[in-house]
Amino acid sequence: MQALERKITEMKPGRTERKDSNYVRHGTQCLIANFNVATGEIVSPTIGDTRTEADFLKHIINTINVDSNGKWIIILDQLNIHKSESLVKFVAEACGITMDLGEKGKKGILKNMETRMKFLSNQEHRISFFYTPKHASWLNQIEVWFSILSARLLKRLSVKSKKELKNKVLDFISYFNKTAAKAFKWTYRGRPLAS
Repeated sequence: MQALERKITEMKPGRTERKDSNYVRHGTQCLIANFNVATGEIVSPTIGDTRTEADFLKHIINTINVDSNGKWIIILDQLNIHKSESLVKFVAEACGITMDLGEKGKKGILKNMETRMKFLSNQEHRISFFYTPKHASWLNQIEVWFSILSARLLKRLSVKSKKELKNKVLDFISYFNKTAAKAFKWTYRGRPLAS
């Protein structure tokens, strides 16, 4: 998300508010968030300067800590940080799995992204991941929610700093969770397109 300070000419009688095409950039922030498909709430949002393997792992740990003994099924796209060595090690430790995980790039579960993804997808684990097919982000409901965030907040937002952007996004999430959160209803009925 870009922290943009936009020049806005305010509304006056007979004139609508206008956005100038010029703006000042104040940097970016990365949002990592979870969408609870049952309630429609955003859970454990994380906002920071980067979206690295370490950032994602920290986010998953914070999410799991919401219910540290619960069963978790997390739906993700196939971004490389979603299949990392550190994530496998965390899941193994959190689930009490003591087997040899191997070595990254050489052998075992840690060998490559495919072997790590297979381990992380194991539904027998208390914490497991489901990976959407490549180029199918519409299957991941958090992506639908990101479009809501963009349309309702980011599209017209003007901020003077990254901190202000972060605070506005967190405030929006809190407001959304209290007033608008609900499970999404899929409308596609499976009918073939007319030819």
